[in-house]
Amino acid sequence: MTPDWQIHLVDDDAAFRRSLVFLLESMGWAVQAHASAADYLEHGLPAFDQTGCLLLDVRMPGMSGLELQQALIARGCRLPIVFITGHGDVELAVQAMKHGAFDFLEKPFRDQRLLDVVSAALRRREADVASTERRQQAGERLARLSPREAEVARLVARGLPNKLVARELDISEKTVHIHRQHVMEKAEVGSAAELARLMLLSDPRALD
Repeated sequence: MTPDWQIHLVDDDAAFRRSLVFLLESMGWAVQAHASAADYLEHGLPAFDQTGCLLLDVRMPGMSGLELQQALIARGCRLPIVFITGHGDVELAVQAMKHGAFDFLEKPFRDQRLLDVVSAALRRREADVASTERRQQAGERLARLSPREAEVARLVARGLPNKLVARELDISEKTVHIHRQHVMEKAEVGSAAELARLMLLSDPRALD
C-alpha cells in the first residue's frame, strides 16, 4: 500500500481506540484517531478526499457515525467507510451500507477480521484512485483536439469510415483524412478501436 495513506478511526471509547491504533500501526499503516465525529470534521477533513479509509463507530455521543457518513457524502468524500457496530446495531450498519459504506464489523471481532476488511478497503481506494487518474489522463489527451477534430473523433470512434464521416459533417473526404491523422497524433492512439476505448474511459456516455 502507498505509505502516505492514512486510516482515520473515529470512536468515543478511548481504550478501544488505543487498541485499534496499536493493531493497525503494527501493520505499518498510518492512523489518526478521533474521539468524536466533530473532532474528525475539525481535524481530519484535509485528508478525506485524498487516500486511505475511515473506521467509524455507529453510535457516538453528539453526531453518530451514520450522521457523519451523510455529512461526508455531502462534501464529496470518496474514502471507503467501514462501520464498527455493537450488538443490536447491525440493522443500522446495513442502512449505512445502502448509502455506500464499504463494510461493517460487529463487536467483538477478531483482529484478523479487522485487518482483512481494512486491507480490502485500502485496495478498493487504490483501484479507485488509479481509475480516476486514468480517466483524467484520457480527458487531457482528448482536450487537445479542436472542436472539428472532436467531431471527427466521435464519428471515427463509432466505426464510421472517412467517406461517411465526410458526408455526416459535410466536408471533403480529404479533409476528414487530415483531421483523422491529427486526432490520432494528439490523442496518442493508433486505431479507431483505441480511440473509442480512450473516449469511453474519459466519459462512458461519449459515444451515445
